[in-house]
Amino acid sequence: MSEHKTTTFSSKIGLIMAAAGSAVGLGNIWKFPYIAGENGGGAFLIVYLICVALFGLPLIMTEFLIGKRSGKSAYGAFQTLNGNKRWNWISWLCMLTAFLIMGFYFVVTGWCFSYLSEAVVHVFSGLDTEALSAHFVEVSSNMPRMVVFSIIPVVLTAAVLWFDVNKGIERLSKILMPLLLMMMLMMAGRVLMLDGSNIGMQFFFRFDFLKITPTVVMEAMGQCFFSLSIGMGALITYGAYMPKTQNVTATSIQVIVLDTMVALMAGVIVFPAVFAFGFNPAEGPQLVFVVLPAIFEQMSFSWFSSVLFFALLCIAALTSTISLMEVAVAFVSEASGGKLNRHKSVLIVSGVVVVLCVLCVLQPRLFDYFDEATACVLMPLGALSMSLFVGWALPKNGEKGVIHADKGIKRWFRKIYIFMLRWIVPAAIIVIFLNSLGLI
Repeated sequence: MSEHKTTTFSSKIGLIMAAAGSAVGLGNIWKFPYIAGENGGGAFLIVYLICVALFGLPLIMTEFLIGKRSGKSAYGAFQTLNGNKRWNWISWLCMLTAFLIMGFYFVVTGWCFSYLSEAVVHVFSGLDTEALSAHFVEVSSNMPRMVVFSIIPVVLTAAVLWFDVNKGIERLSKILMPLLLMMMLMMAGRVLMLDGSNIGMQFFFRFDFLKITPTVVMEAMGQCFFSLSIGMGALITYGAYMPKTQNVTATSIQVIVLDTMVALMAGVIVFPAVFAFGFNPAEGPQLVFVVLPAIFEQMSFSWFSSVLFFALLCIAALTSTISLMEVAVAFVSEASGGKLNRHKSVLIVSGVVVVLCVLCVLQPRLFDYFDEATACVLMPLGALSMSLFVGWALPKNGEKGVIHADKGIKRWFRKIYIFMLRWIVPAAIIVIFLNSLGLI
């Protein structure tokens, strides 16, 4: 096996913050609340937590182990571990997935930055939900404006990645993740003081077995993979930067706990506010950009609440864009055989991402295609491929080379882990994949 890269995270907490930032993003704060709202609140939550434990943990561990043992990003990890190029297609799948996600994700991040700028100047003052809904359509279809606001986070992300892992990703993650958690605590505290907020808390945390349907289970499984950012190689790259003494099992659990904590706090922020002001929790994707601004306008200190929330969204989005772009930067650098240093790789990747963002803004159908292709096909396929790679393609080398490379994995857990990778995780991903295609 090859040695690790000379570049590593300088501390365990730095890696945990960076990896948690990779998982934490708009999927937690934007998508999780409205998916939970559409699927019964507490019923969805309990199924989601089970999915995270059963499927999320093994897959996060798998990506970390692949990166840590190979010492390479997604580009060279599979060939290094398997000794041939037979599984190299997974590397290119990760690369394609990362670029397509960045194409539309930076546009959504642009919406967040646009709304933050409007919240600062109090644009939402006096607007009801109908007017805010029309405003969202106007903003998202304003092509010149959205091109500018989509490029802003690309530039910010590239600026972070311009520096090496320690001075860029690690240093900023240690700032952004605690700041994100602090802002969410402030927001949750503000919302929980509202009259009627207890009804929203009951909706979110009260478990009703009768509300669990096949649809709720499918949605929870799909949200688990989306929220944890599994299947695009980000954690393989971070695993390659992992110190040799880092405990993969403990790190994976800590990342999942932080990611789940953010999702739960997002629900605590959204549902008490929604119920306190009599809105429908099943409002769908417009919950964040239409309903919440309307709620903020009815709250005391409305300007502060609105600015705080959209600043929170922007920070959460950036923690994910940093890891997404790092996948591509590491890939390009390794694929060039060392001919392209970090600076050149960042410029190349940033240029491609800007083009993809502009195309998604100018052609909304392309935005939808990138979103559906990555969420419904590429990410599940990537996660499935990695589980089969470690579970089956490396039955001996995988258990003795990859798993045993981490001393934190107890012997009794190794058998459970491999069984999950070989049978349970692939079965779950296949079910999600068929459901997303409308076949079941």
